[in-house]
Amino acid sequence: MSTLLPASLAEFLDQHAASLDESDAKADALVPALGSSGLLAVGVPAALGGAGGPLSAGVQAIAAVAERSLAAAFVAWGQRAFIEYLVRSPNIALRERWLPALLAGRVAGATGLSNAMKFLSGIESLGVRATARRHDDGGERLVLTGEVPWATNLRPEGFVVAVAVARDDGDAPFVAALPADRAGLTRSDDLDLIALRGTRTAALSVRALPVDETDLIAADARAWLPQVRPAFLGLQCGLSIGLARACVSAARQHGVRAKAVLGEPIDAVSEALAETTGTLLDGLDHGRFATAPAALFELRIRLAGIVQEAAQLELQACGGRAYHRDQPLGFARRWREAAFIPIVTPSLSQLRGELIAHRERTRLAAAA
Repeated sequence: MSTLLPASLAEFLDQHAASLDESDAKADALVPALGSSGLLAVGVPAALGGAGGPLSAGVQAIAAVAERSLAAAFVAWGQRAFIEYLVRSPNIALRERWLPALLAGRVAGATGLSNAMKFLSGIESLGVRATARRHDDGGERLVLTGEVPWATNLRPEGFVVAVAVARDDGDAPFVAALPADRAGLTRSDDLDLIALRGTRTAALSVRALPVDETDLIAADARAWLPQVRPAFLGLQCGLSIGLARACVSAARQHGVRAKAVLGEPIDAVSEALAETTGTLLDGLDHGRFATAPAALFELRIRLAGIVQEAAQLELQACGGRAYHRDQPLGFARRWREAAFIPIVTPSLSQLRGELIAHRERTRLAAAA
């Protein structure tokens, strides 16, 4: 079942969905709109200032946004994922410093952990490193250097980004929260994307940036990342769920004349979407994916496939009208949005590679 969005947010998204996909004209109004609607608080414990409810409620909230605009949902995911990092961080002072502003949409939160999730799976090394430097007072302080080639929701008015950091001294890598105004952090211009251009997606350069314990989301990234990965991926699945719902709805609406041909496959995709969504939400709420990440990877892959099927059915239902720029169908935007689903990190190819490695590890363990 879809989550009902507040009327003000639904109106904003319906009015600006095309703009958020094609330009940055409404980019800086998006996070405040999400925050003022209360959507970012869904699934966040009430004791921490949220609206309460399970993590599945947060997924459904992001899916509801994605039904109207994937660009807006991508930003909502980034913000909501960062909020989840703070919820699950042992650093209470850091949470108290940032969480109220993030929930209200006054500050943008960027996950910045795509590289870290690939690092966790052994796909690549961390792009930011920490080195201890001695100061004039005789003490040492960590400074960071490196690159974050892609991060979303880097709102120029103010953001805080989560970054996983390797240590030159060989100690455990950690996860830090870096504010936009910290010396040594430089944001590039927005990346020149073919769609989702209102998401404030850019690269970050980190040069001799100082951090200390007050900045730490997690002191041991290897231990903490597996705990937060189900939320990272689960909330991300809201993008696929919402977009697939939108495509199925449009296919039903525009495929009336071809119902005899398209009715059955549309029903089949709709049923597959509902079943897969139910499995995902139930698994998140019961904590099954913390020790069984492969099951979550498979659901993410399955949902991405459903998006592609739903987009194809919408195309067939719209027919030649889908190629007319003067038709208010929204198809071209959803087609571009659907093209993004397979490549958002972790991409489908990365997930499939991890599943192959998982099966091989399982096989070797069984043979031992």
